[in-house]
Amino acid sequence: MADKLIGRNPVMEALKAGADIEKILVKKDAEGSVIPIIKKARAAGIPVCETDRRKLDEIAEGGNHQGIIAYTPVANYVSVDDILAAARKKGRPPFIIILDKITDPHNLGSIIRTANCAGADGVIIPKRGSVGLNSAVAKTSAGAIEYTPVARVTNIARTIDDLKEAGIWITGADMNGKPMYSTDLTGATALVIGSEGEGISRLVREKCDFIAEIPMWGEINSLNASVAAAVMMYEVKRQQEFGKNTKNCYL
Repeated sequence: MADKLIGRNPVMEALKAGADIEKILVKKDAEGSVIPIIKKARAAGIPVCETDRRKLDEIAEGGNHQGIIAYTPVANYVSVDDILAAARKKGRPPFIIILDKITDPHNLGSIIRTANCAGADGVIIPKRGSVGLNSAVAKTSAGAIEYTPVARVTNIARTIDDLKEAGIWITGADMNGKPMYSTDLTGATALVIGSEGEGISRLVREKCDFIAEIPMWGEINSLNASVAAAVMMYEVKRQQEFGKNTKNCYL
């Protein structure tokens, strides 16, 4: 799938079709037929950003942008049900990663890459307040974006409720939780990773069954979001493969 749509008609038709659109760039002081496109995009919750014509010319690379360019994901999103169905076919407890408003594309790409290496069944991100599957994410994922399904949902808290009904335990990663080694992660698990600056939001935290922390022994008491996600993912995998209290195990 292309990662951008250039011109008024392509963008409007994509909106009418309900296509996934990450964001839309429009020329400052837009007018005419661009206005209803902007209104429709904003009504759908799609970010609309103003920029100058020079920037649009650069992005369009000679194409006739007519004052508007939309960015689309570089890979197709799936549904949460698709992720669960694929997990059931593997004959083991589902292992899902939920990202609560990760905004850095390099963090998202790195998390998707690690999720694939750790055998996670899929990644869930919110439609608003989160980076989507753009070209930077694809590059950082080192190809994992083609193998690890990503679902984009309207409401993370509601999705957590649905996962609980499906028999999945929700564990949030937070520095004020119980040590991850003491948290039972052996069953069907969804691991929640918070945003780079704020961590897990209050409502999402309240929805979690467990809060687990990564022990810290140094002077600095925090990790980059993608690094924290990697550490937690491999602890989930260790417990699922070898049991909660097994020591000195090597995958």
